[in-house]
Formats: sequence, C-alpha cells, structure tokens
Amino acid sequence: MLEKTTKRKANANLHVYIARSIGERILGGEFVPGEILPNEAQWGKAFGSSRTAVREALKTLTAKGLIASRPKIGSRVQPKIQWNLFDRDVLDWHHAAADRHDFLNSIQEVRHMIEPGVAELAALKRSPAQLERVLQAWNGMKTAKNLEHTVAADVEFHEALMAAANNALIVPFGIIIEKALGNLFDFTTQRNDRHTEALKMHGAIVKAVTARNGPAARKAMTVLLNDTDRLIEVTINPQAKAKPKTPKKTIQSDRT
Repeated sequence: MLEKTTKRKANANLHVYIARSIGERILGGEFVPGEILPNEAQWGKAFGSSRTAVREALKTLTAKGLIASRPKIGSRVQPKIQWNLFDRDVLDWHHAAADRHDFLNSIQEVRHMIEPGVAELAALKRSPAQLERVLQAWNGMKTAKNLEHTVAADVEFHEALMAAANNALIVPFGIIIEKALGNLFDFTTQRNDRHTEALKMHGAIVKAVTARNGPAARKAMTVLLNDTDRLIEVTINPQAKAKPKTPKKTIQSDRT
C-alpha cells in the first residue's frame, strides 16, 4: 500500500511538472496558437513519463484554456483570447516565460486602468472593518523586518483596498493582486532606495480612504503607480534616471 501511495504521489507531481513545462513553452511562444502539439507518446518519451501522466497534464492545460484536444487530431494551442490569465498557475507560467520588462509593464498598465478606481470606490464604500484591514496592512508594511514580510504586507494592502471597493466584478482581479503583484513587489522592493517615500505614498491613500475622500484616494493611488513605473524603468534602464517620466493619465469616465 505504501509503495502504491508513493507512486501515485510521484505521478501527481510529475503531471504538474509536465503541465508547467508545456504551459511555459506555450506562453513563451515556442508553440503558437493553432499549432498542433506533439502527441502523448512523444511527450512521454521527452519527459520520461507514462502516457497517463502526460494525459493528466494535457487535461490541466485544457482546463486553463491553453489547448483543445480533438480525436484523431491531437492537442492544438488555443487562441490567446481563450487563455485564462486570471488563473494562478497561468500567471506564474507567464511570468516565468515572458521578458521581465514586458511582464512588469503589462502589470502596470492593468494597474493604471483598475487601481485608481478601486481606491476611489474603497474610500466611498468601505466599512469600518474593511478600513481596519487596510490600516493593519499599512502598519504591517511599516513594521516589516525583511523583504518577505514587506512584500506580503504590500500585497495585503492592495487586496484589502480591492475588498473595500465592495464590487463583485472586481473580485477576479484579486488573482492579479495576489500573484502578479507578489512578483512585481518582490522585484521593486529589493531595488527601492526610497522606502520611506513609498510608505508615505501608501499613507496618503490610507488618509484619503479614512476620510472617505474618493478623488483624493484616486489621485494618491495614481501617484504611487507612477512612482512604481519610475522604479521599474530606472532599474531596467539606468539611463532613464536622467529623463523625467511623463505621468500616466488614469482612464476614467465623465461624471455628470
């Protein structure tokens, strides 16, 4: 029985490894949309695995929208519009396969579209308990003793704001906050020579949310995002330090 259990666990870990390996190659562009993948026997030989493990891996990729399997045809890479980029695994694979600068900039573009509005909604709609969660996350950032704790508190801060916005349609973006921002903050926090200023920027958001000042919360979040843009740019391209960056304008609807 112990031998069977161990073998079953090994097979489970193997199919996860195979799914990740193929997924990263799809997201990295080695296999493009519309392309037929190698068959189960070919994958089994490549990974030194059973066809059962390969089959389970392909089922995982199918469930995540990366491939579709058809009898007598095989597994075909799906169009990118079908890829579930809100899936935690897919985001991890995308991060591993993508150019770091492009990946970080993609995260920032999404954040500029979403987070200023989230901050404004949080200021207008938050409950006392939700405000307390935001305050605790901010205090966690101030008292963090190491990089891991700092990143965890920063992610929690943005997740707390998203929850405080009290909009069910925003919930799926929490996956981006949890996974993508964890990668982003791990990158930026290690390189941030202005940690005190970053805390003050978060504090400005806290102040606006506490005061239920929606426009101020939106503005404070935009300032924070622009600073993150700057940090990414000067880290990837040190020559950019000499060139002041034009702040991005947040997309927002006209108000009546």
